[in-house]
Amino acid sequence: MDDLAVVMVTWNVRDWALRALRSLFVALERSALTASVWVVDNASSDGTVEAIRSAFPAVRLIVNPSNRGFAAANNQALKAMGFPDRPAAPRYVWLLNPDTEVLDEAPRILLRFMESTPRAGVCGPRLIYPDGRFQHSAFDFPGLAQLFLDLFPLHPRLLETRLNGRYPRAWYMGGKPFRIGHPLGAAMMVRGEAIRSVGLLDEGYWIYAEEVDWCWRMARAGWERYCVPEAVVVHAGGESARQVRPDMIRALWASRLRLYRRHYPRWKFRAACYLVAFGAGVRARALARAVDPESAALRAAYEAVKHMALRMENLQD
Repeated sequence: MDDLAVVMVTWNVRDWALRALRSLFVALERSALTASVWVVDNASSDGTVEAIRSAFPAVRLIVNPSNRGFAAANNQALKAMGFPDRPAAPRYVWLLNPDTEVLDEAPRILLRFMESTPRAGVCGPRLIYPDGRFQHSAFDFPGLAQLFLDLFPLHPRLLETRLNGRYPRAWYMGGKPFRIGHPLGAAMMVRGEAIRSVGLLDEGYWIYAEEVDWCWRMARAGWERYCVPEAVVVHAGGESARQVRPDMIRALWASRLRLYRRHYPRWKFRAACYLVAFGAGVRARALARAVDPESAALRAAYEAVKHMALRMENLQD
């Protein structure tokens, strides 16, 4: 049984994935860790699969004929390892995005923390941007205030506060682990026992919010979640999603609405639906006068989100 398995899901990010895998194997060696490394490719057309096979023959590749989405692709690897039922599945699984660079001994630091904190179901590293800038790496579970600020950013200072689900930068810079709602899914280490207790990722989330749902389920099952700032991972962010921006807007809000429906009480879900519908309508109207194709596609995406939110609210009657 492996102590650690790493899962990476790819879609048309060949160069990023190669860079991420290279940094991962170097970090594993520095950490004196052996791990099984899994890549699930969602029908890339840029030569990702061939490049990984050539450069990293030890990687266990799962090649999908179509894009199955992030949650389902991760679950493919988890099932191949034996989750959620087989006791011989790895003790820890690290979900790692392809637009990351693992620094120094980050795997060892995270694994050591999990070993010393038996109620930790999930932990994540401190994330930074490629130029070294600070990046929020962990968040509180989303409430209506956070949703409002996402749709209507009133003041930049509010976006950095606990009202918006953010933790103080000083906590990251202090270097000590701290309790969180959930880490960003770009580099999330999960205890195998926690996976067995709550099940796999919910494949109803095609992309976005699946890690929030997973952590919410773990929280309700009594598992703690932490950020471990001593471990550092570079994260570019959104390299796959940028390729299909209007589609990703629809996917983002479909996932968020699913999350709210699953975890909010009825009154709060209805309020969230009205907020999303109103906010998406405002953004669609702001794009109404633009005549370029990209703006038209974005307007259509926000109109679709507006109607999606209203439809989901009506389903609660």
